[in-house]
Amino acid sequence: MNDETIGSWLDQLASSAPAPGGGAAAAMHAAIGAALVSMVANLTIGKSAYAVHEEHAVSVRDRAEALRHKAIRLAADDAAAFTALMATYRLPKETAEQKAERGAAIRSATEAAAGVPLEIAATAAEVIELAESLPGRSNPNVLSDVAVAASSAVAAVESAAVNVEINLGSLRDAAVKERLTTALAEHLRVADRARTLVADVRREINQ
Repeated sequence: MNDETIGSWLDQLASSAPAPGGGAAAAMHAAIGAALVSMVANLTIGKSAYAVHEEHAVSVRDRAEALRHKAIRLAADDAAAFTALMATYRLPKETAEQKAERGAAIRSATEAAAGVPLEIAATAAEVIELAESLPGRSNPNVLSDVAVAASSAVAAVESAAVNVEINLGSLRDAAVKERLTTALAEHLRVADRARTLVADVRREINQ
C-alpha cells in the first residue's frame, strides 16, 4: 500500500470489489491519526521555546511513526483476511469429511478476520494515548491538530469495532468471543477518553 496513491486506493475502496473495505478504512483512519501526532511532535522538536519537551516529543514522534506504518500494514492485512474468509465458503462440502474441514477452515478464518480489526483498534488506542500526552508538552500552535489526531483515531476504533463485532456472531467458541469482546471494550473506553480530549481542545481554542 505504501506504493499506491491515495486516489488509486480510494478507487479500489469505492469499487464493487469486497476488499479493501471497512476494516481497511479503519486502519487508514488510525494511520492518519498517527501521522498528525507525528506532525505535532515534529513541530515541537528543535524549537528552543519547547526545548524542555524535546525528549518527550521525540519519543512520541518515533512511536507514532511506528504506529502509522503498522496501521498501513493492517489495512492490507484486513483485506487479505477477508479474502481468505470468503475463500473458505467456496470449499467443497460434498462429503462429511469435506464439511468438517470446511467448517474448521471457516471458524479459523473468521477468528482471523475478527483479530485484524481488533489489532487496528488497539493501534488506534495507542495513537489516542500519544495524543493525550501532547497538550501542555508540545507546540500549542498546533493544538487543534492534536484534537484531529484523536478524532481520527476514534473513527478508527469505532470502525474497527464494527468489523470485530460482525465476525463475533459467527464464532462458536465462547472463550474466543469473550477474549475478543473484552479487549475491544478496553479500546472503546480509550476512544471515550479521546472524545474528552477533543472537547477540551475545542473549549480551549474557543476561549
